[in-house]
Amino acid sequence: MARALAALTVILGAFGIIGGVIAVLAPTVQSQIPELRQQFTDGIKEVQNLVQGPPFNIKDDQILDALDQGSKWLQQRSGDIANTVFQGISVVSSVAVTLVVMLVLTFFFIKDGQDFLPWVRRLTGRRLGWHLTEVLTRSWNTLSGYIRAQALVSLIDAIFIGIGLAVLNVPLAMVLAVLTFFAGFVPIVGAFTAGFIAVVVALVANGLTTAIFVLLIIVAVQQIEGNILSPMLQSKAMDLHAAIVLLAVLVGGGIFGIIGAFLAVPVAAVVAVWMRYLGDLTDLRTGDKTAKDIHFATDAGSISGVQIEAAGRAMRDRLASFRLGHNEDRSADNAVKTDQSTAGEVSPDAGPTKAPEGAATKAFHKITEAVTGPFKKN
Repeated sequence: MARALAALTVILGAFGIIGGVIAVLAPTVQSQIPELRQQFTDGIKEVQNLVQGPPFNIKDDQILDALDQGSKWLQQRSGDIANTVFQGISVVSSVAVTLVVMLVLTFFFIKDGQDFLPWVRRLTGRRLGWHLTEVLTRSWNTLSGYIRAQALVSLIDAIFIGIGLAVLNVPLAMVLAVLTFFAGFVPIVGAFTAGFIAVVVALVANGLTTAIFVLLIIVAVQQIEGNILSPMLQSKAMDLHAAIVLLAVLVGGGIFGIIGAFLAVPVAAVVAVWMRYLGDLTDLRTGDKTAKDIHFATDAGSISGVQIEAAGRAMRDRLASFRLGHNEDRSADNAVKTDQSTAGEVSPDAGPTKAPEGAATKAFHKITEAVTGPFKKN
């Protein structure tokens, strides 16, 4: 009951923060919308006067004819438009259902998230469960770092674009900055949509020159963010090289589109985490690293690391002893051959020369005596 209440409090607190931001921005929007509407009307009149003058010289009758043709075109395609509207309603309904499911899953993740790894250990067994506990915890930490880095990148974008809009005296600068922050979590489409809205507002309110300057500011900030800032921050958060981040975005976007660009970097980071963990296990077995040299995310990982290090040391010791015994046998054989070559022919009355026994040979004789001993007594 306590965990359910805590999870519900966290979700309601998140909605409270979003509602608070909207409540802070609402008075600004309400106060500037009438002015923006009047500026939009004046802008339409200016465009109309511009096209009616040289070099366009478009008359009012031509404008009315164009409007009539547009209305007829819409009437002819009313069926297609209705189908598009119904499809849009279906998409909106699907999005609403997805959001509800997401909220329910978020509630259960917050409430019962700490029980997931123990369930995995019970399902897979203790030994494998310890490894999965370690690598899944590392993956979760990496994804958390990715979200924090993306939030920081979006915040920096929003700050610089908001400052540029405020300097150019564009209405709703604060609202557009907040929109830029939330749009930064949606790759490509989010940045394009937020930038387009900002340019349109600048064009309607302040004219073409201001709109061009706003466009230049947005393009410059997004290019710096996409090619320099984002790869650097994400590479540090996920322990990936900046070139890997860029390549992941390019490959994911080229193959799977927007969804691929959005998921490419976290997927690449998780794959790198699993490969890095396998590399740590290999180094522990080969003795290139010790358990103290590796930063484990969980106690289960530390225990597994110590066990694998001990197993690797024992394996190396067994291989070393086998090689040592094999070398002793070869040394004994070489010594016999050397004695025979230096002593000349051996007398027939002399008994056979017995070579010194190596460690492996002695072990073999002991095993043979233990197996055949009962039969000799009988």
